[in-house]
This record gives sequence, C-alpha cells and structure tokens, in this order.
Amino acid sequence: MYGAPVDLSFKNISSLTDTWIEEPNSGLRPLKRNSEMKYLSCSLRLNNNNITDLHDLQKTVSHFLAQPAHLTWLDLSFNKIAHIDHVLCELRELRVLYLHGNSIFILSEVDRLGVLPHLHTITLHGNVIETNKAYRNRVISVLPRLKTMDFSAITRQERVLAKIWHQSSNRCRSSKVNQ
Repeated sequence: MYGAPVDLSFKNISSLTDTWIEEPNSGLRPLKRNSEMKYLSCSLRLNNNNITDLHDLQKTVSHFLAQPAHLTWLDLSFNKIAHIDHVLCELRELRVLYLHGNSIFILSEVDRLGVLPHLHTITLHGNVIETNKAYRNRVISVLPRLKTMDFSAITRQERVLAKIWHQSSNRCRSSKVNQ
C-alpha cells in the first residue's frame, strides 16, 4: 500500500477536475495499480500547478487512489490556493501536508486543521500568513501534534512559547469582551 506517490505536479492544472484526464508523472519507483486501475499509494502530489479551489479534492483522491481514506501525504505547494478549505479536514489519516508557496492570507484558517489527529508535518511558508508576527506561535499552538513546520523541527522551547502566547492571546481577547 505504500507505493510511489501519484505525481500530478507540473501539469498546468487549474481545476482538480482537470486531473482526472491526466496520467501521473513516472518516477524512480513504478506506480502499481489494483484490478480497478486505481493506484496503490497513500501519497498525492499536486504541486506546481495553478489550483485555486480544493472543492473536488475528495473526488480527485478517490479517482486516483485505491484506498482514498488512507491518504497520508498531500503536496499542494506552489499553487494559487487562497484558503484552507474544510475539505482538508476530511482527510483523517493525513500526516504530511505541504501548502507552501500559495496565497493563504487568513492565519486563523490554520485552526481548522486541528481536527486532523495524525498531522505531524506542515509547510505554510511563502504564504501571506507568514508575515503575521504570531505566525509560528499560532500554528504550533493550534496544531499541538506537529513535529515539523516549514521543514524545521519544532523545539520544546517553541512549544512552551506557543503555549504562553496562546494563553496570553486568550486573556487579551477575554478582557476585550469584558470591557
């Protein structure tokens, strides 16, 4: 089941439905298929395209993978994605998510990914949200199971600082509400 990634990168794809007529790129390891011609893989590369909307992501995963519920690694880097769509939260087995080099501009949308119980690696650098002073603290605090963010290991000290940041930001919000 842990075959080579299904690689649909660099295909100039604008819409996920466009992928359905594409053949994956061939890599060093050959892709294996089942009797239904679906790929025996738990990894999907959709990087370096022009994707703006993730609406059809579940259908796309189901189109290519023999066991879509077992998708563990998803690369959506270097596209034109502006929002962290709720559809990503349905990928319950996801462990690695690459979203770097997109156009994500609302930092609080990262909070949605907190429902993914196995997510341990994420990349978000190269998005507008990276310019927010609270960027790294916020992401670490809302995704407490992360081990790696933006290709950098999360240290114990960063976890402590993120926890302090989270507590102080909550106090600030609650004091504004009480005023």
